[in-house]
Amino acid sequence: MENGTKLRLLYIYKHLLEHTDIDHPQSTVELIKMLQEKYNLKVSRNTISDDLILLRNAELHISYIPTTQNKYYYDGQPFEASELKILIDAISSAKFITEGLSQNLISKLLTLTTEENARQLRRHVSFEGMAKSENRSGYYSVDVINTAIDLGRKISFRYTDFDVNKKRYVTHDGAAYTLSPYELTWDGDYYYVRGYCDDRKAMRNFRLDRMDGQPTLLGEVAVPTPENYNPAEYKKAVFRMMDTDVPEEVELFCHVSVMKYIIDNFGSDVKTEPVDEEHFKATVNVCTSPTFYRWIFGFYNKIRITKPDSILSKYQEILESAIQATR
Repeated sequence: MENGTKLRLLYIYKHLLEHTDIDHPQSTVELIKMLQEKYNLKVSRNTISDDLILLRNAELHISYIPTTQNKYYYDGQPFEASELKILIDAISSAKFITEGLSQNLISKLLTLTTEENARQLRRHVSFEGMAKSENRSGYYSVDVINTAIDLGRKISFRYTDFDVNKKRYVTHDGAAYTLSPYELTWDGDYYYVRGYCDDRKAMRNFRLDRMDGQPTLLGEVAVPTPENYNPAEYKKAVFRMMDTDVPEEVELFCHVSVMKYIIDNFGSDVKTEPVDEEHFKATVNVCTSPTFYRWIFGFYNKIRITKPDSILSKYQEILESAIQATR
């Protein structure tokens, strides 16, 4: 086979790969025109038909729509445009990824579809008004933490916060934390690592974009995961990963209008019991942090804490403190 024929096959395949899918097929006439205009190659309809048969026989994901004039397209795209849209939206809204890194990731995703789909998807990408992290280390910390989890090793890192002037500073008196990482979780548009913290002698969550640089992989063997630790159950119980307490069983008295929110937060298997036609009881395992109490307050008495007394008393103290602060 001459080089010209080899190149023609590659040009046809490249064009179908980059410009066609089931919604944008092309006829042999269009492909002949493309070869002429783009590569100055003149071919007959029979020749290009033979080329397309050869590509199909080679199992290169070339399909066609049988009509009076067959139309061909590449059907090996790993993602549909709607699937890419979901991934792009997730990257755009992820606050732990900087704007520059988000744009880079999205550009890579757009190479997985046709140029026409890429143009359409790119038109809907906007970062205007979005609160994006300015700390690049959170993005690159994922690999280090994943490696530590796979190897069962500890990591160390310095953690940061912000002062009244929005200046980042290192917490914990500048000392590094030592953590046995158990899992990475994406929650509330941020990435968190959860594990056993040697310094706090307890399970803790840390946001990756709050780390000062990338974590250091240590040679120390990680503390084993507690036998009673269930990641799925913990995720149901926690309200944003800033919560660090052990979940407690709490009984809630709820109006029927909030059932959807109970299910959204605690799952469809949450334990509920009808009280009357308009109310029900829900028994949930939850980390009773300020985030949880704010969530309860936001429903304006449509969700009330009934048990245990210790949690109810804590909530009352928070409410009374808030009232005093307004006087």
